[in-house]
Amino acid sequence: MTGVAPDARPRLLRGVRLSEDRVRGGYTLLAPERVLKLKGTAVAVLTLCDGQRSFAQIVDELAQSFAADRALIERESAALLRDLAGKLMVEL
Repeated sequence: MTGVAPDARPRLLRGVRLSEDRVRGGYTLLAPERVLKLKGTAVAVLTLCDGQRSFAQIVDELAQSFAADRALIERESAALLRDLAGKLMVEL
């Protein structure tokens, strides 16, 4: 059990945005009074969290793109999204 329903449609909460940091490189997640520096796979997950795709579709796309174990991607993506939901940055 991942804690994220397969039919959940994750999205960034209002006022939160994914931004490319052109000065320092990489990406950041910007929210009111908060900035999180993101690493590779987190960026890949969050770019797919558009409120249209289901969690299951996101995991399928990532598994195909990275040619990786679907169960591992599901666990790690769910952990990331649960963490960001707890920080009020993502809606599940």
